[in-house]
Amino acid sequence: MRLVIFGLTISSSWGNGHATIWRGLCGALARRGHQVVFFEHDVAYYANHRDLTDPEGYQIVFYEDWGEIASQAREVVEEADAAIITSYCPDSSAAAELVLASKVPIRVFYDLDTPVTLERLEQQGSVDYVPSCGLEPFDLVLSYTGGRALCELQKRLGARKVAALYGSVDPHLHKPVQPKAKYDADLSYLGTYAEDRQPALRQLFIEPARRAPGKRFLIGGAQYPDDFPWAENIWFVSHVPPPEHPAFYCSSKLTLSVTRAAMAEMGYCPSGRLFEAAACETPLVSDWWDGLDHFFEPGREILVASTTSEVLAALAQGREELQRVGVAARERVMAEHTSDHRCQELVQLLEANA
Repeated sequence: MRLVIFGLTISSSWGNGHATIWRGLCGALARRGHQVVFFEHDVAYYANHRDLTDPEGYQIVFYEDWGEIASQAREVVEEADAAIITSYCPDSSAAAELVLASKVPIRVFYDLDTPVTLERLEQQGSVDYVPSCGLEPFDLVLSYTGGRALCELQKRLGARKVAALYGSVDPHLHKPVQPKAKYDADLSYLGTYAEDRQPALRQLFIEPARRAPGKRFLIGGAQYPDDFPWAENIWFVSHVPPPEHPAFYCSSKLTLSVTRAAMAEMGYCPSGRLFEAAACETPLVSDWWDGLDHFFEPGREILVASTTSEVLAALAQGREELQRVGVAARERVMAEHTSDHRCQELVQLLEANA
């Protein structure tokens, strides 16, 4: 198939989760012989932290202004089998106008931030990256979040056909590797700062650090404020590029996953970090959200905590016990949640709507 994507970014993993998702998916599509062109608005915010410029098997088109590539985009769309517009695409309105007016056989909107979209819609009445006409004109609406989010997209934004396309992991990149001393930790957390994650992070990471001063805690991620409540045994790495993620995870006795509040409330919202850490055979402790057990078996493939004491109990487990959890999690990911699995799902969904 020939696919064209108008998205947020694929070239920079700094401060967003979209890039690594698309890299795995586009790489898998390319390996299966599909042609992919990804249009990315070249903004300084990402250009200054770019960690991918020349991908293998697919094309990135950078542009500074929509007007400069509108005719090129139109040609690519007209020759494509499917065109996909994503949430947080800076030029979603112009891209939607182009795609919906074209003769491309399959027109897709992929919301990688559905709970945030729905929350903003309720609070503000509109969302800048969703066309003013809603999602009804699209042949297929994909959502990174499943469960009741799919019904909400139909009810509140008029989507006619909806399906979940969850996150995944690229097993070529994420796998067990040798640990690195700079990432050594009893408990690690990898994620961009978000205010609505802070209450859970305080309870499941910061407070355990204060109660266990003899243990080492490590945070990796961007945009953490100066007034973040650090402790003496919490270390910080401002940005961990994707090639370093395996070493980050594999240097931890245990790693934490914390879900943004809107997503946790919606459920069926597996973070790509869950699959990444599991693919690296790193034991995971996660906050609970509806549907978590659809992806991992609690107690055997993942540990679940809602209190500081439960995190401390997980940390108190022996390495062999935790390693069994990590091994089981990797087996589950390799069987169900790789980028190749999502590639197959995407192609099947597109073919079914052709």
